[in-house]
Amino acid sequence: MKVFAPGKLVLTGAYAVLEGAPAIVVATSRGAFADASRTSLIATPEVAAALGDGAPAPHVDASALFVGQRKLGLGASAAILVASLAARDAASGSSLADPAVRASIFTRARVAHARAQGGGSGVDVASAVYGGVLRYVPGEPEPLAMPAGLAITVFACATSARTAELRDLVDRFAEREPESHRARLDELGLIARSAALAMSRGDVDGFVADVRRTARSLAALGRAAKAPIVPTGFDALEAEANAQGAAFCVSGAGGGDVAVYVGRSRPSSLLLAKAHALGLFIVDLDLDEKGVRVASSAPTPAMGAAHPNATS
Repeated sequence: MKVFAPGKLVLTGAYAVLEGAPAIVVATSRGAFADASRTSLIATPEVAAALGDGAPAPHVDASALFVGQRKLGLGASAAILVASLAARDAASGSSLADPAVRASIFTRARVAHARAQGGGSGVDVASAVYGGVLRYVPGEPEPLAMPAGLAITVFACATSARTAELRDLVDRFAEREPESHRARLDELGLIARSAALAMSRGDVDGFVADVRRTARSLAALGRAAKAPIVPTGFDALEAEANAQGAAFCVSGAGGGDVAVYVGRSRPSSLLLAKAHALGLFIVDLDLDEKGVRVASSAPTPAMGAAHPNATS
C-alpha cells in the first residue's frame, strides 16, 4: 500500500512561530511516497526516532523533493516521516481519512521530528499531515481557504539552506544582543499575526503586503544576526516584485532552497530574467488540498519544466 504526504511552503511566520506567533503554510503537490510492503535499508533520523532503533521502515520515494542530491526545501524530512508513519498505519487497517488517526500521526511525527532535529515548531509536519492552507501555531493547525485571486510562484534557489545553522546563528545573536534580538522577533511576530488575519479574511492585498514586510524583516534579522537568511541579490527581486504590486520572499527560515513570488498575477519577464541571472528557476508544483492519504499514482518527476503559476 502506497501513501503520499505533501511537502510545504512557509509563507509567513518564520522564526516567530517558535515563540507562538501564527505561521501561514501551504502544502505542495510535491511530496513523499511511502510503501509499507517494502522495507527501506536506511531510515532517516526522524523515522528512526519515531519507530525506534532497529524497527523496519517503509520504503520511501521522495525524489520530487530534491534536484539531484540537493533538497528543494519543501519539508522533505517531515514528508518522509509522515508518509512512513501513515503507511504503517494504513497497512494495519487504519483509515487515513479518520481525524483521530491523523491527529495521532501528527502527534507522533511532531515529537519524533523535534527529537531528531533538536527542536522546531512542527509546522512542516502539520502541513504534511493535513495539507491545504494552514494557520499554524505550535501544536495547533487551523485550516484556511486560499483567497481567490492569490497566485504563488515558487522558485528554487541556487544555494541550499541549512536551517539548523541559521537557527544557531539567530540564537547566538539573542545571547549577544538580547534587546536587539527581541525587537527583531517582536516585529516578525506582529507581521505574522497581521498576515494570518489577512489570510483568514481572504484579503489578498493585505496578505501580499505582509509577505513584503516579512521579506524586509527577515533581511533585517539576517543582517543583525550575521546570518545569510536572505541570499545576495534578492533585494533586486523584491524591488521588482514590489513595482508589480507583488512580493518576493524567501520561504521559511531562508538561506536558500526556495523563495516565493506572491501577488495577483504572474512574475514579469524582467523579474524572471533577473531571477535566472541569480541561478533561480521556477518549480513546477501546485497546492495539495488533501494531506496525507493512500495513493496509487507514481511520484511527481523530480523537476518539471518552468511553470508560470506554480500554486494558485
